[in-house]
Amino acid sequence: MIMPKAPFQTPASYEAALEELEQLVGLIESGQLPLEQLLTGYQRGAELLQFCRDKLQAVENQIKVLDEGMLKPWMQE
Repeated sequence: MIMPKAPFQTPASYEAALEELEQLVGLIESGQLPLEQLLTGYQRGAELLQFCRDKLQAVENQIKVLDEGMLKPWMQE
């Protein structure tokens, strides 16, 4: 996997971002990347992480709307 030059492309989905992030972590942890690519990889990883956080937050917000703010603690009967 060769690191693209900035600007980075937006992932197609949460799953695509997560897969790319996992591959990127593997490359970084391998210790095989030159310093410049390491920095580029770190920057891309930060973008992917923010993308995933934003998607998860959007889903959480949708769930709150669907529950109409009536979130109740689950009680086992």
